[in-house]
Amino acid sequence: MLAVCATPIGNLEDVTLRVLAELRDADVVLCEDTRHTRVLLDRHGIRARLLSYHEHNEAARTAELLPRLEAGERVALVSDAGLPGISDPGARIVRAALDAGVPVTVLPGASAVETALVASGLVGERYQFLGFLPRGEKALAALWAELRSWPWPAVAFESPQRLPATLRSLAAVDPERPVAVCRELTKRFEEVARGSAAELAERFAEPPKGEIALVIGPGEATGVAEDDALAAVAELVEAGVPRRHAADVVARLTGVARNRLYRGSL
Repeated sequence: MLAVCATPIGNLEDVTLRVLAELRDADVVLCEDTRHTRVLLDRHGIRARLLSYHEHNEAARTAELLPRLEAGERVALVSDAGLPGISDPGARIVRAALDAGVPVTVLPGASAVETALVASGLVGERYQFLGFLPRGEKALAALWAELRSWPWPAVAFESPQRLPATLRSLAAVDPERPVAVCRELTKRFEEVARGSAAELAERFAEPPKGEIALVIGPGEATGVAEDDALAAVAELVEAGVPRRHAADVVARLTGVARNRLYRGSL
């Protein structure tokens, strides 16, 4: 069996009892960095056999471990922080195990994405996870254009060295966009700085220390005019889609309120 185990994003106490039990019982623990995982295991008095599993040996380790999984060994997979496979190595061995018919279980735990989102105060009905932000001014500008009319928050990871340039880039095109810089979450020097893109670009003119999760607040849903959204509802209704369902679909795509679309299309 392959057990995908979430580990703390900072504070070593933020680990579940199920994960600790799995790490004790595993025949082998696959780690992004064995030194990092050893600190967690020592903190909780666990002895385990560790093997490195990172982006540079992921393919080779998957080929090595798959026969052992098929033979019935119990393998636990961890990353340095959070859930493996989400912006961390792990997806390859999960797919290989599933394709081979090996049972895969996921043990949830701390999440930097959801922790940052809630701490930011910018929670909406949904959110978009952007992973690590692209490098380069052109790529960032294209992302800001895509998000300009996105009516829900977005969460991204960014390096402290690139954070000042990223905030300046956003402030240049959308200075009033609400933003939260979440630094060192769950750790001793945790900081959540909230403000407009322009305010935070000034505040973080120099790179801060620590790991960064960036929450970008909702934009203004101006990308689609309400008349166009109403026309889209009418076309769907004419094609046989129930009116309420049509209004719901168009509202989710455009950000125009569902009730306004429903009433306006009657």
